[in-house]
Amino acid sequence: MGNKIAVIGLGYVGLPLAHAFSKKYKVVGFDIAGWRIDELRVGYDRTLELSESQVKEAIECGMEFSLDLEDIKDCNIYIITVPTPIDNYKKPDLTPLIKSSQSVGKVLKQGDIVIYESTVYPGCTEEDCVPVLEKFSGLKFNEDFFCGYSPERINPGDKEHTVTKIKKVTSGSTPEIGQKVDELYRSIITAGTHLAPTIKVAEAAKVIENSQRDINIAFVNELALIFDKMNIDTNAVLEAAGTKWNFLPFRPGLVGGHCIGVDPYYLTYKAESLGYNPQVILAGRRINDNMGIFVASKVIKLMIKKGHKIEGSKVLVLGVTFKENCPDIRNSRVIDVINELKEFGCCVDVSDYWASSDEVKHEYGFGLIGDVAVSKYDAVVLAVAHDEYKKLSFNHPNQVIFDIKSILDNADGRL
Repeated sequence: MGNKIAVIGLGYVGLPLAHAFSKKYKVVGFDIAGWRIDELRVGYDRTLELSESQVKEAIECGMEFSLDLEDIKDCNIYIITVPTPIDNYKKPDLTPLIKSSQSVGKVLKQGDIVIYESTVYPGCTEEDCVPVLEKFSGLKFNEDFFCGYSPERINPGDKEHTVTKIKKVTSGSTPEIGQKVDELYRSIITAGTHLAPTIKVAEAAKVIENSQRDINIAFVNELALIFDKMNIDTNAVLEAAGTKWNFLPFRPGLVGGHCIGVDPYYLTYKAESLGYNPQVILAGRRINDNMGIFVASKVIKLMIKKGHKIEGSKVLVLGVTFKENCPDIRNSRVIDVINELKEFGCCVDVSDYWASSDEVKHEYGFGLIGDVAVSKYDAVVLAVAHDEYKKLSFNHPNQVIFDIKSILDNADGRL
């Protein structure tokens, strides 16, 4: 029989993937959130990864959206794309992964393949997820059903490097299944695939991609901390150093989001469970996690220099998403800046052209303001480089402008 694919989890990763597969296969998009299914059925994707026409295109191709397990029981390929967050103690939270594995296990049949795309530590698929699949299906791994791992490489908000245009790492629980998984993805990924020798290799490859980027950003963030004490413009230094052909073009900033600020903790968790204490990775994490406090302190010092009374001062933060031109607020480190400014006694308003005020209220406990009257604030922190903010003008002489993203010409301070 031909492949019928169930994509489990219709967020930033699952929905674009389901859309890509729907052009060649029968696809059911499954999610436990009823409101998400209702929105998608009428063509609306609140993540803005797909346009209304793209969602409707998938529907016209025969893709279904459902929260009923009955609707995926006749599928033979299950692709799990649920979030893998960390808890308050920065430990991996596998709850979504385990629950989705339980659900798939209930409908798993002889010969089916379960492919995981969620970012995990090496060994998680076979050591944590497979036992759940076996328990709830009553089937035996690598005899009755099989698994694959193909780490997601979605870049939220990026309309150029979309899912089919990014090379895909694939793997399978046996060499034969690896070939099948690779062939499946190769049928839609125009950028090509790379078949890893084992699932663990594919898992490790994914988790080090973002750990490497995290460490590189931590390095330039540490440079920013050092050069600040020397009264040297960090960006001017990086521009000068960047004239060398092999200098890597990283810039200081807040490191949030569901990948770079989270994935390294999956690797360090696994390393510590094996008795190894990671040094470089955790050092980088500590630096990046504390940059929000540094930014807030710089803003306060600049305000004091301009004669502002800090207690009760009005500060506007522009942008709360984890990156520019996308509505994703997960693990936004702008929150650290906001909380620290509030600790100093500032009255902080937050605006964002892209984020949902209701989602921000639910996730972080405050809403967003609408129209922005920039001139009424004692200080403005440009935290996210949304295109809309590049058009703003700041000309109040006594106002402090701090530009985290270095996109303004007349800022009083920047990283």
